[in-house]
Parts: sequence; structure tokens; C-alpha cells
Amino acid sequence: MRKLVALPVLSADALSSVAYGPEAMLAVLVLAGTAGIGYSIPIAATIVFLMLAIGLSYRQTIRAYPHGGGSYIVASDNLGRVPGLVAAAGLMTDYILTVAVSIAAGVAAITSALPSLAASSVLIGVAAIAVLLACNLRGIRQAGAIFAAPTYAFVIAMVALVAVGIADAGGRGFDPVPHPPVNATEGLGILLVMRAFASGATAMTGIEAISNAVPAFKPVEWRNARTTLTWMIGLLVTLFSGIIALVHFDGILPRSGETVLSQLAHSNYGSGPIYVYTQAATAAVLLLAANTAFNDFPRVLSLLARDDHAPRLFARMGDRLAFSNGIILLSVAAGLVYVAFDGRTASLIPLYAVGVFLAFSLSQAGMVVHWWRLRDRHWRKSLVFNATGGVLSAIVLITAGITKFTEGAWVALVAVALFLFVTTRIRRHYDTVAAALRLQLHAIEIPRRTIAPRVPAPAEGVEGSPDLPGSADSSHPSHPSEPADSPDGREVRDPEAFRAAGDEAGKSEETEEVPEEVRHLSLVPIETLDRAGMRALAYAASLEQPVLVVHVSTGVREAETFREHWRLWGDHLPLQELVSPYRAVIAPLVNYIEALHHQRPDLTLTVILPEVVMRQRRYSALHGRTAPRLRRALRPLRKIVVTSVPFHV
Repeated sequence: MRKLVALPVLSADALSSVAYGPEAMLAVLVLAGTAGIGYSIPIAATIVFLMLAIGLSYRQTIRAYPHGGGSYIVASDNLGRVPGLVAAAGLMTDYILTVAVSIAAGVAAITSALPSLAASSVLIGVAAIAVLLACNLRGIRQAGAIFAAPTYAFVIAMVALVAVGIADAGGRGFDPVPHPPVNATEGLGILLVMRAFASGATAMTGIEAISNAVPAFKPVEWRNARTTLTWMIGLLVTLFSGIIALVHFDGILPRSGETVLSQLAHSNYGSGPIYVYTQAATAAVLLLAANTAFNDFPRVLSLLARDDHAPRLFARMGDRLAFSNGIILLSVAAGLVYVAFDGRTASLIPLYAVGVFLAFSLSQAGMVVHWWRLRDRHWRKSLVFNATGGVLSAIVLITAGITKFTEGAWVALVAVALFLFVTTRIRRHYDTVAAALRLQLHAIEIPRRTIAPRVPAPAEGVEGSPDLPGSADSSHPSHPSEPADSPDGREVRDPEAFRAAGDEAGKSEETEEVPEEVRHLSLVPIETLDRAGMRALAYAASLEQPVLVVHVSTGVREAETFREHWRLWGDHLPLQELVSPYRAVIAPLVNYIEALHHQRPDLTLTVILPEVVMRQRRYSALHGRTAPRLRRALRPLRKIVVTSVPFHV
């Protein structure tokens, strides 16, 4: 991405947080009455310093991780597995609450302009989450001017609001407008000030988004990413400071039914078109900020699944090249949280701070360890920046955890602990299964001869080549019909028309009524060479029928690894390799089997599937459902027999 596009797309979460961060801080200070409001400027100045420190820290992260350095990756690489999981827990909590809080704030912006919709705010928020779910399942992504427009519209609206407000204040000599009298409901003390600081610091959420997406930039990637991060921090500081200044000069206080931004826009613009534009831009950028979580949450979840800390189904992309399962999980979780807290931004903020600053703290601590180990040029300066950011983030985390514990922070802390417990148990289970499936040296006897009986010649009157892929003369055959693949792994031609053509070629296929009329070919789809796969291969070879092994690789590296293992085993069966760069597995297999059946309709294809069966059913959900899915996909086809070879663990 170009910087002009990357800035609004990746900064939407951070910049939109000024719509609720200052208000969250003021909502706490107002509890102490007029005396509490007086602390808004010093606390805001402290938060601005924190923004600058964290921004400088993430500049170092971008330099150290030019291929993308999210909190999970940085903490795992430098601090170990458990700190990495804790950082991931903070990120996952952050992303879920990003959706809930952004939707709540966006709905609040709408209902501030249209008070008649206030009673339907929960319904509107749930509908917005459903729309985001549908769009992301369809593969709609943040890119280009369409997704950049809401952020730029919001920045223009906020800069104009601040400029008009400051000019108006300057016209009256910068004398603040007296705010309405406020009765104190709590005493002014250090705990209340710390609560206000922790609430206002939520305006920093989303700062790490650019460090996660460094490879998306044009070359030189890391340099462009650092420049974009600097611009984002500059805009964030300007907008946050400007809104706090306007609140001070205009005498605005939080109140039920209308947001602080809406009050500021009303105060400076009235209720005309510019006010409507300001509210519309605010709602649009908050919805866009919610959508950023639909990109980041599934990606982090896929990394966890890749490392065996989450069910492997979350590592699988759908037909639209999206992590569909992760998107659905995020939508459900965010929707439940949103409904549970009645869509109130003020109620969700206490949960928000814990996840945000837990991830910040561990990421920066990991960077300190990284620089201490590396000790390259300028390592001392980078270490100081990251150490400062880590200490400040930890202070905010502890402050939020203590002062907001009873307000809901305990929910986030319990969620982190539960996440850590579940992910470690999942990893332990996968390690146990891997040990049970692992091929041991000399545990499998290598066949002494090549097991590749010839495929029988086609019956008289049936078209088809006797040298079918998979015969003894073809150990690495090509695709029988070599159809062009679409992005989801299926043929470009109409699948129904293709299936109809196969049916037409074999109208009289299912006429075998005696064993001698059945002509066999066994296909064994193999994902990895483990004990389950070897058992399926042994079973297929024991039938003394022609056998063809099919492997679908989702990348060049995986294909090379499998090929090395296959040669090591002895290459005693013919192998057909299919490459699916879009990570689809079922569709390419079905496509290949359909083409094979179309070429040789006289054969009965027996698909032999290795299937890992868990003795404890509660672990079944952790394992891929490739065998059942492939069985369902092949069931409608003629003369195809599907059988499973179970391996019990």
C-alpha cells in the first residue's frame, strides 16, 4: 500500500478512539465535581506523553521486525511461549472489545444526531455487527480509496472542529465558558485520578496496527511503515489535545443521551449540515475501526492455530480467502459482549484498557530483551525507548486492573486467565497426538518391491487411455484433464455442467453385478506421512489393486517437505501432487477425482481416507474434519466408493 492509503486504513482504530477516549476520562472526573474537572488538562498531558512514548517504541519494533511484529510474535520470540500466549490473550480481548466499543460509540454518534433511535441502539449495533460479518465472509477487504475515505472525512471534520473552536475561544480572549454546576458523588483522590487516566488512555488503542502490517507497504517497507506511524501519532496527539482544549474552553461535560463530540459540534456549528457531516463522519470511521478487528483477530487466531494453541480449523481459509471461522467467532463474541453491556460505551471501557495495555506491555518487554540480545547499531537508544514504553504501559495496566476491577476489569482478567488455560491444554493435547502419530525410525517396514499394479484397460467400447495417471508407468503424473482453477480451487467451467457431462459419459456405468465386472482404482489422499497415513497406505496396498496416492500442498515449502518424506519412505506407490496456493484442500481433491472419473468412467474409484479418531470425544473438535467433508462431497458421484481407515488415539 502507498502511505496515503495505508495511513487512513491502518489508523482508523487509533484515530477514531478520540471519539470516546476523552469522554471516558471526563466521565470519571465529573464524579468528583468541579474539583475533578480541573484535573482534565494535567491528565490529558500525561496521556499525550504516553502516546509519544509508545509511538517511539513501536518505531523500534518496526525496525526490528520488518516482516510484521505483532505483540504475540514479539513476546513469543523473546520472552517465551507463556508470555506470548498472555500477549495473544490481551490482543484477542482487545479485538473483541474494539468491535463492541467502536460499534457502541458509532451508534452513540447516530443517536446523538437522531435521538428517536436511542431506544433501538442495541438492535442497531447488533445489525451493524451482522453486516460486518456478512461483508467479511464475502471477502470484502480494507483497501483503496473506498476504505480510506471515512478516516480522511473524520480527520477533516475533527481538524475543522478544533480550528473553529480554538478561533472562537481566541475571539473571546481564551476565557473558558463556565460549565454547568456539578455535584460531587465521589471524593477526589488518587484512585479516582488513576481511574480517569486509565479510561482516557484507551484513546491509544490501535497504535500497534501499523507494526503488524509492515509487509503491506510499498518498498522500502519498514521505512514507509515508520513514516506512516509517525504521521498517525502526530494526528492522534493533535486531535486528542484539540478535543480536550475545546472541552475546556466550551465548558462541555459528559451527559446522558449525547456524546461530547456531538455537544462540541452543536456548540460550534448549530444543527446545520456541518454538524450532520461531523456526526456522519464519526459514525463511519467508528464502523471502519470495528472492521479492522475483522482482519486482525482471525490472523492472530490463525497464528495460534499454526502453533497448535488453537483448534486447527482456525488456520484454514475459506473459499473467499478469508479466515471464515475466526471471523464468525469474533462476531459472536463481540455481539454477546455488546448485548451484555447494553451497548453502552462507558460500561465497556473498563474491560478495554486491560487487553490493550497487556499487549503493549509484553510487546515492549519483548523488544527490550531483543535489543539486549542483538546489541547492533543504536541498540542502547532503542532499548531505552522500548523500556520507557513498556514501563508506562505496565503502569497503565496495573492502574486499570486495580481501579477498574469492580467496574468490569475483572471480566477481562478472568478472560485472559481462561484463555491461557485453554490454549495450553490444547497445545498439550496436540503434542500428545503428534507423539502418537509420529513415525519412529525402523518402526515401519519399507516394502521390498514397488506396489503399483497396472490399471486395467478400459472395457471394450469405452473411451479412455490405458496409461491412466497412477499406473506403474507414471509415478508423478500430471492432472488428467488439466482444467483451469479458480481462486477457490474449483474449475472455471460450471461444476454442474461438468458433473452432467460425466454422468452422460457413464449412463450405463452402474451395471456391475458380478465381481469380475468391477475394475478398481484405489485413491489415497494423504496430508502428512504419519502413522495414520501409513496405515491407510498399507490397507490400500494390501487389497492388491491399482493404487494412486494424492497429496494436496498449500504451498511450495509444504510440497517440498512432503516430497522429501515421500522419497525417504521409498516412493513405492505412484504419487499425484496437487498444488493449491489458496490453501483449499477439499475442492482441488474433488475436482481431481471428478476429472479422473470423467476420463475413465469404466473404473470404480475407491477413495481410502486416513482418519484420526479420538477415544475421548471432547477432543474431536480440535481435529480437522477433512474425511467427513470429503465423504459428503463425493457421495453424489457415480461409481465412487469412500472408505475410512481409522487410527485411534
